[in-house]
Amino acid sequence: MNFPSPDPDCLRFLSIEGGDGAGKTTQIQLLTTALEGLGRKVTKVRDPGGTPLGDRLRSLLLDRPVAIDLRAEALLFFASRAQLVSEQIRPALQRGEIVLTDRYTLSTFVYQGHAGGLNLAELDLASNLATSGMEPSLCFLLDLDTNTASTRRVRPEDHMERLPRTFHDAVRNGFLTEAQKPKRNILVLDAREDPLPLHKKILDRVKAHLGILS
Repeated sequence: MNFPSPDPDCLRFLSIEGGDGAGKTTQIQLLTTALEGLGRKVTKVRDPGGTPLGDRLRSLLLDRPVAIDLRAEALLFFASRAQLVSEQIRPALQRGEIVLTDRYTLSTFVYQGHAGGLNLAELDLASNLATSGMEPSLCFLLDLDTNTASTRRVRPEDHMERLPRTFHDAVRNGFLTEAQKPKRNILVLDAREDPLPLHKKILDRVKAHLGILS
């Protein structure tokens, strides 16, 4: 898998990853509010989605009105991400903003690779084409066992969430495997922790990472 781009703008590109129900959306919102309170401009995005094209692809991927082959599924995720980089992520970084993304390339390597069975080297080639190697400089992985995660879902399940427990176990193991690889800047956090103490850990790490003193 690609490692963070040498582009200095990518220092301000951060991601939050984890299985369904781990609390990514909550932590993204808390972090956005905190950084804006410190006077920083923040662009918050989700993957897939975040652009008109991406939102259509997200609906196709998660609502599944038609059957989608696993390779086609991976390529649709990459297509959404390519548009997200072009329309949202790269312009925001060039404006000097902090970009926070709810999922990014790591999820594709885990869901379609580790859990789905696609070749990781092939996914790496497609990922580089989609993003031009643009990767977050820091990733927070919210780790949560699948039993606890399943009890946290309050909205109707999408296609990915309806997959068998064994698939979600493989997703969790895939995230943890990727987090152990060298040169990767992934902080694994226990998502069973209450949201506010967990948020403080994330915010403190982000402030240190970006040199925010206040």
